[in-house]
Amino acid sequence: MKVFFDTSVLVAALVQPHPMHGRALPWLKKAKAGEFDMAIAEHTLAELYAVLTTLQVSPRIMPAMALRLIHESVEPFSSVIALSPSDYLAVVRHVSEHNLSGGVIYDALILKSALKFKADRLITFNVSDFKRIWPDADIQIISP
Repeated sequence: MKVFFDTSVLVAALVQPHPMHGRALPWLKKAKAGEFDMAIAEHTLAELYAVLTTLQVSPRIMPAMALRLIHESVEPFSSVIALSPSDYLAVVRHVSEHNLSGGVIYDALILKSALKFKADRLITFNVSDFKRIWPDADIQIISP
């Protein structure tokens, strides 16, 4: 099985005080154990770093710790899927044609990456956001 992780699940899995930690962590543990192939979008690396370093937790996650979390807990177990310029243009065209605006573009890029990876599942805490982007996509969009 191929499982694509959204940033929301990674943040919850990596940050113990996060309210969804208990739901997200088992998925990351299964990926580390090789129970399925894990992938993330290239964009997720930057987004994960940004969220970790600005998250309102105590103690604060400093930049070096955010890098360490990504390097040790995500990078070794995950394929990182890059989009081409034509993929980006296709996503912009798709959201425009479906009259979607604003930050939905970032979820659309993640979904496009998941489809490029040929993931069986995309795991996110924002299921409805992803389903409205490509409602007929051949991928199961689930919450942990």
